[in-house]
Formats: sequence, C-alpha cells, structure tokens
Amino acid sequence: MVPGESREVLSVAAGSPARRCGIVGHPVAHSLSPVLYEAVFAASSLPWTYDRIDLPYGGLAGFVAGLDASWRGLSVTAPHKPEAIGLGEPDEAARLTGVANTLVFEATGRIASFNTDVPGVRRACESRGVAASSAVVIGAGATARSVVAGLARSGLRRLTVQLRDPVKATPLRGMARALGLEVSVTPIGPHGPCDLVVSTLPAGAADPWAETLVAGAPAVFDVAYTPWPTRLMQAGLDAGATVVDGLDLLAGQAVDQAALICGATLPGPTMRALLAGAVADEAPGVVPSGNRSAELSAC
Repeated sequence: MVPGESREVLSVAAGSPARRCGIVGHPVAHSLSPVLYEAVFAASSLPWTYDRIDLPYGGLAGFVAGLDASWRGLSVTAPHKPEAIGLGEPDEAARLTGVANTLVFEATGRIASFNTDVPGVRRACESRGVAASSAVVIGAGATARSVVAGLARSGLRRLTVQLRDPVKATPLRGMARALGLEVSVTPIGPHGPCDLVVSTLPAGAADPWAETLVAGAPAVFDVAYTPWPTRLMQAGLDAGATVVDGLDLLAGQAVDQAALICGATLPGPTMRALLAGAVADEAPGVVPSGNRSAELSAC
C-alpha cells in the first residue's frame, strides 16, 4: 500500500472479530472522525467500534501501554502527534516530519506509526484544484510540518512561515530546507505574493488576522473546521479565493488511515460528503455538497 493512492473499499474477510479503534486528542469532543469510521465499518460489515478518547498532554504512552489485544488502531490528533511517533515503527512521512497521526497495533505485538496527513494535504488541495509553488504557512507545529511536507511533494518551492515567536520555527525551517525549499520567517500579518495561504493554528487562533492573511491570495487553506465556517474560510470566500478546508484534509488523510487501521476504506469524495452531512446536522442550512458557496452561504 502506498500512501496517497486513491482506493475503493477493500475486501475484508467475513466473520472478522470485533476490534476497537478510536481517536485520541485533547480536546477531542469536536472530532468528526467517528462519522468516517462508522461508515467504513458499515460498508465492510466490520463489527468494530470507534470512540473519542480525551487524553491530557503527555498521556498517550501510558494509555497505549494499557490497551489489550482487542485494540486495532488509533487516530491521533493534537497535542499527541509528536509523542505518537515514538510509540511505533514510523513510516517515511512520520520520520520526515517527526510526527504521527496513526498508530496500528499488529497481532505480533508490533506497533506501527504513520503520518497520513502528508498525503492528505496533497489530496485536499487536489480536490479543490489548488497547486502552489509558493505558500505562506501560519504556525510551525506538528500540523505545519505535515502541511509543508505535503505541499513540497506537490511542487512547493518557496515557503514563508508566519508566527508570533520566530524561535519556534527552527524545526520546521530545518525540515523545509532539507526538502530544498527557500524559507523565510516573518510575524503573522501582511505578506507578499503567493499561491496559497495556510493556517495550521487551532480553531479561532487565526481570526484576528483573517482578512489580512487572505488579501491577494488566490487560494486559502484552513486546517480547522470548527466553528463552521471558520472566519478565515469566510474571509477567503468573500475575497474570491479558492478555499480548502479542514474537512477536505480530514477526508483526505482518512483514505489512507482507514486502510491502514481497518484494511478497508472509502473514496475521498465519499468521505468528504459524509463530513459535509455531519456539519449540516450540527449547523442546519449547510448544504452537504461539493459546492463551496452553497456549503458556506447558509452558515
């Protein structure tokens, strides 16, 4: 299996025993990942379960050590991605970025760690027709590393990292330079010409700069999806930019992640439609379709 390839639902042996899966994070109550996994289980007739598990920072290793043989895998979100890579044998994307968002528990006792956000970024951008040789990335944490690695695999050449504390950009800058990128670091705010602006900040953190960040950018990508729409997404839409959102990324990475954990997956557009439906259930009036204007206009 090669991360980044599109897949149909894979065959799973009939009578597969019940297994447990879940997503770990803090906070995690907002996560829509259960929507995707419940659909994969139903499509593949898997009697499996998938739960949200709220763990404080630093608690992942102890939690994993206490799991029994019924557990098959974990989706990992903030703040646990840097810790997750050290709990299993990492794939190439995890080694490159130093973070993992997927843990798979094998019958042999081996734990494998993966970063499916990297191919997920590429898939999310491709789903909106976005290609970038230059980008401004807001933030320098675990998600920013995955975003930069994914964009670099799709032709990124020039990167501007914006954050409040330039010292925190050091690991990301080192990774980007190793990928052959031209890198600069600036405070959050106005920026020069670029193909894409990406916020990797937590929900709401980019709000004070939303209108400034989208100015002159033909495409805007906000990895957050709560509240829906985010202020940055709406500012991008108002400015006439192409908008890539956190649901695009969640669906894009889940194509590979579900295949790794379950041995089964769904096509990216199917997963994206499921997420749009879930958002519509929470925010009545949102249209669960691929039409961005329709999805946002009723919010």
